[in-house]
Amino acid sequence: MFELSRRFAEEQDQSDPLKTYREQFYFPQRNGKDAIYFCGNSLGLQPKNVKPAIEQELNDWKHHAVEGYWNAENPWLYYQQYCSKPLTKIVGASQEELTVMNTLTVNLHLLLMSFYQPTKQRFKVLMEAGAFPSDQYALETQVRLHGYNPAEAIIEVAPRPGEQLIREEDIFEIIERESSSLAIILLGGINYYTGQLFNMQSITEAAHRVGAVAGFDLAHVVGNVPLNLHDWEVDFAVWCSYKYLNGGPGAVGGAFIHEKHALDTNRQRLGGWWGNEESTRFKMEKGFKPKNRAEGWQISTAQVFNMVALKASLELFESAGMAALRDKSIKLTNYLEFLLKHIENIKFEIITPKNCKERGAQLSLLFHEKGREIQQKMTDAGIIVDWREPGVIRISPAPLYNSYGDVFHFYEIIANIDSNA
Repeated sequence: MFELSRRFAEEQDQSDPLKTYREQFYFPQRNGKDAIYFCGNSLGLQPKNVKPAIEQELNDWKHHAVEGYWNAENPWLYYQQYCSKPLTKIVGASQEELTVMNTLTVNLHLLLMSFYQPTKQRFKVLMEAGAFPSDQYALETQVRLHGYNPAEAIIEVAPRPGEQLIREEDIFEIIERESSSLAIILLGGINYYTGQLFNMQSITEAAHRVGAVAGFDLAHVVGNVPLNLHDWEVDFAVWCSYKYLNGGPGAVGGAFIHEKHALDTNRQRLGGWWGNEESTRFKMEKGFKPKNRAEGWQISTAQVFNMVALKASLELFESAGMAALRDKSIKLTNYLEFLLKHIENIKFEIITPKNCKERGAQLSLLFHEKGREIQQKMTDAGIIVDWREPGVIRISPAPLYNSYGDVFHFYEIIANIDSNA
């Protein structure tokens, strides 16, 4: 299927139906050339349509001031909806189930306040061992807030001894074992370190069979792998927008609340003016009346200047389509894996699942020695990837802007790295 030649990469790029999107992004420059940027799983590149989009809002602020909420080119009163609408196709949800607000961990805390309702009998939380620290901290402090000991309330599912990945049957075994005490499951849809993609549908079904809530941190999933959150009946999910969605550093986050919960205005939550029912919002009266949709969890006014870059990037996602992006992503990552298997001068193992249905764009290379030095040599050669302790270099070719040529050039460079130098 693949060939170890530059000609093959050039032919693939010529026939790539998404090849024009590369020109819609700015690449960092290294040694007078575009860097090989495989770090979209940490921060996506800047789309070229972001600058005019920001200038539009600046001009509307300049000319309309407060009346921009109604009279701007994109009236600010509804700004979150300009982002939530295109996200419906990316995450597989209705617009009523989506909202764009805050940042990932803030949203996680807000939704845990609603969905983690422990009792004496059912108070435990299941998460993956080695989850991203913010998830660990959020759960630890939420558990303490309810008066429980995290050491007793939080259960971690870990890889078996000598293995790097979590077996799905081990998740199910814990769910069944703790069926009467399990309150909630919170997993990263893709583990940030290994790149393992979990079967969210089957995990959700297993959670519901024992009466537990299923929630997911989708920071490494949204914009990377197609989702069907509504059909899978996931209870809630949160994500950031600065990775694969290219929303910019610290960009606004997103949240999904399944309609069976979003329509329930009696569900406990922390209230705010922007989450109040619009028909009574401006009466300025006591008595919080939440919207009967995911926007009922909003607290503050839409952050226009923190949403504008995401809005601009989502225009490209709407044009390209997630199905086409996923198709190219699978091919790019498989090609990267093929080339990496021909590397003999440096020693590493790929710990990301081999099955493309169990991973996204990322491959994690585990180095038992000299990993930091190898990553620095990549950086010196114009390659931008990232390092995660204790020993992983993460490589993530993003299908919107990366090419087969990028992947082959990456291979050419690292095939000549002297690990002994």
